[in-house]
Amino acid sequence: MSSLPTAALGASGIQVGVQGLGCMGISDFYGPSDLTESRATLDRALELGVTLFDTADMYGSGHNEEFLSDFVRANRDEVVLATKFGIVRKADDPTYRGIDNSPEYISSAVDASLRRLGIDTIDLYYLHRRDPAVPIEESVGAMAELVAQGKVRALGLSEVTGNELRAAHAVHPIAAVQSEWSLFSRDAERSAAPTAAELGVTFVPYSPLGRGFLTGSFAAAGELADDKDFRKTQPRYSGDNAAHNVELLAPLRAIADERGISLAQVALAWVHAQAGVHGLTVVPIPGTRSRIRLAENVAAATISLTAEELAVLDPIADKVAGDRYADMSFTAVGRE
Repeated sequence: MSSLPTAALGASGIQVGVQGLGCMGISDFYGPSDLTESRATLDRALELGVTLFDTADMYGSGHNEEFLSDFVRANRDEVVLATKFGIVRKADDPTYRGIDNSPEYISSAVDASLRRLGIDTIDLYYLHRRDPAVPIEESVGAMAELVAQGKVRALGLSEVTGNELRAAHAVHPIAAVQSEWSLFSRDAERSAAPTAAELGVTFVPYSPLGRGFLTGSFAAAGELADDKDFRKTQPRYSGDNAAHNVELLAPLRAIADERGISLAQVALAWVHAQAGVHGLTVVPIPGTRSRIRLAENVAAATISLTAEELAVLDPIADKVAGDRYADMSFTAVGRE
């Protein structure tokens, strides 16, 4: 039985549950994954009304798309599959991250994703990261050709500025824009969110739980067992920054204790509340590999915070120590 209301992805005509599922952690970045439990989590998500499943070609260097393939094909009429292109990895250098937005790369990337997924059409295809050396009109023009060819239903952008979103939308309607947005990360509010509201583009916040930090599940990256855990490279979760930032969870704990809910539910309820604050459709995609955490996250979509609670939570982001990436040039912030 579905417990989620639905929302539209821009003007694409695609409807999704108002909260999606980020699938990255199944294959990469957060340590080893129990693939049996991960598959059960996908099935349970669909039962609870989650229909937007988010992946990318670079997650596990293709593994994530391959893993999702059986699930997507078994539930093709219900699943809205979003994947992304543009970040290039190297097999011989696990730390390498390049960006390619060229039309030639886009054409080959979509075909590779379709093969891994085992489907004919991608529902929502995102430009994952922006290469300023390639005009965004050129990249989106190539993406629009994929729509005309029937390989893609709707287009999305990730980590773009408001001006970039506006320029892209003039070439072809953009259904969704994705960026990190949480109580700890509010860069999106500078220009991307206001422009999305103006253009009727749905906003898809990724890492709405601060990569797990806002759940209280760890107080510093040093507590994470896997040396390859991506969070160990993020400045805000290490050293003095982490010691400072963990104290910022106090208001979440107070609200959670008062309501009898979890910190994660407070954090997600705040993200959902931004739809009303900013006048746009918001569909966050918290990631999890656990059915228990999934059910907790889905329940947060229907929790309404009071104006007083929102006011208590509002100052947190301005107090956060440390950038959200070691290299912020990989985000839209440097282009604002």
